[in-house]
Amino acid sequence: MNIHFIAIGGSAMHNLALALHQKGDTITGSDDTIHEPSKSRLAEKGLLPTKMGWFSENITPKIDAVILGMHAKADNPELLKAQELNLKIYSYPEFLYEQSKNKTRVVIGGSHGKTTITSMILHVMNYHNIEVDYMVGAQLEGFETMVHLTSDNEFIVLEGDEYLSSPIDRRPKFHLYQPHIALLSGIAWDHINVFPTFENYTEQFKIFVDSVLHGGMMVYFTGDSLLKEIVENSKNPIKKYKYDTISHIIENGVTYLLSDEGRIPLQIFGKHNMQNLAGAQWICQLMGVDKSDFIEAIASFSGASKRLEKLAENDTSVLFKDFAHSPSKVQATVDAVKSQYPKKKLLACLELHTYSSLNATFLKDYKDTLSQADEAVVFYSPHAVSIKGLNEVSEQQIKKAFQKENLTVFTKATDFQKFILDGEFDNTALLLMSSGNYGGLDLEKLAMQFS
Repeated sequence: MNIHFIAIGGSAMHNLALALHQKGDTITGSDDTIHEPSKSRLAEKGLLPTKMGWFSENITPKIDAVILGMHAKADNPELLKAQELNLKIYSYPEFLYEQSKNKTRVVIGGSHGKTTITSMILHVMNYHNIEVDYMVGAQLEGFETMVHLTSDNEFIVLEGDEYLSSPIDRRPKFHLYQPHIALLSGIAWDHINVFPTFENYTEQFKIFVDSVLHGGMMVYFTGDSLLKEIVENSKNPIKKYKYDTISHIIENGVTYLLSDEGRIPLQIFGKHNMQNLAGAQWICQLMGVDKSDFIEAIASFSGASKRLEKLAENDTSVLFKDFAHSPSKVQATVDAVKSQYPKKKLLACLELHTYSSLNATFLKDYKDTLSQADEAVVFYSPHAVSIKGLNEVSEQQIKKAFQKENLTVFTKATDFQKFILDGEFDNTALLLMSSGNYGGLDLEKLAMQFS
């Protein structure tokens, strides 16, 4: 097929482009800006656009399909030309569904943990040399791309994002997959720019549960009472499997899984990850991997990129970064590090970066999320607030929202960077949390302080 990507530079989009190129399709694409690592990875395969921008002449009748990314706008000239020529236009999830119509679709959803759970499943499958197609939202060790598509594999494992599908398709992505096997890890209000009320956000998960094919299977976390109610009240004729936190202990900074095979040391930690692990185990069993084989494989799982990723460690201190930005994710991550390193000082630094986190009405949901930190810092850019068209947020509002004694708030990237880079970190667990880049903080330079 001849396939053209509008907004090829995105994290998910460029990985799909690479996967289809590897599969043998002819790929072209466009974007107005492309950052690393997408730029280098596309260039290596000869897929980088020769010039940046949108050009209607890129769209010709020879194109079999157009894949439209969320970065594009509804008035994009290439999109308009494709519509004029009546070409087949897919959103990212629509195309994945088309590619997996004859496969057993396994979809991992939830407000938090879905990338990690998907990564765990893929790690186990890879460990046991079980070939599956997949799409996951993070780069994994041992996997060349975040998307893999074939004509032959029986299963496809998809991370089920609840965000919108494309500029012209306002349905959440995970509504389009029609899974045979599904998992939901929990519900915590997010993406308030498109789901302005909690009820509206919750409704998307009800629709997802009902989208599981009749006779299919739903795995769900019972520690979330709202999720439990939604799944158990669904009239969809599916099999339902519940999970909770898997049995484990923590000793001397190591988390051990308690199993029939004995105590298994893990490379991951945190109560939320013990819940993720329990969910992944259920899915792997439903895909044909028994419990003992799962445990053997999961012992070597070191985590997904940017999810409690250890950047550096010395005899007394350790440095982590994490993608956490929503309130539930922040609290789970802070609690995990404190539980794993109870004798170390925990310095938790959070950058408020997303539309939701910078929204004044949403801030109250961060109450007590940093309570387990011995010292806490919040960094945000007032400029970013204005760019997103939001009402101004003051330092006083931040402190009132978090309800954390001695909370330090930085509004200038240079001040935040100086605080971090000039810090003394003896007997400290330093935790950096953001979906952004901490105002351009040099993480390699910081990591050297722990060597």
